[in-house]
Amino acid sequence: MNGSCFCGAISYAVAGSPVLSAFCHCTNCQRLSGCPFVHTIHFPALSFAWTHPAPHEDKLDAYVIPSKPWKTRFRCKRCGACVMSANAKAGKCSVWGAHFARDDAGKIVHWEKVKPTAHIFYGTRMLDVDDGLGKWEGYEGGSTRLG
Repeated sequence: MNGSCFCGAISYAVAGSPVLSAFCHCTNCQRLSGCPFVHTIHFPALSFAWTHPAPHEDKLDAYVIPSKPWKTRFRCKRCGACVMSANAKAGKCSVWGAHFARDDAGKIVHWEKVKPTAHIFYGTRMLDVDDGLGKWEGYEGGSTRLG
């Protein structure tokens, strides 16, 4: 599956199936995106590869939130879009579903493979979502279910 930032300067590919696909309502995602929640998709770190021309770092800003020093986030230097985070502690990377390639109708390619299965960190939500998916205090299956 392929993804890119808003302006297209940054691109990447992920292989295989996600280990998690959910709508995240954590305060970090809210503040990073400016939206009430994001569609986060986690893959094993080795499944991820930058596909824009090297040297990749020339087009990327990397930053670490002090509360999570094991997690490096990357964004495009041109348009500022967050495009990926690498979690050294868990050996995973995460991307946002909105960055994936779309078909001619505007639908995410391979949607059945990446569609969200739950809402995570729902306790810090900005709005209620009534879509039939499970709501979790933390990660799906690893925390208290809220609904």
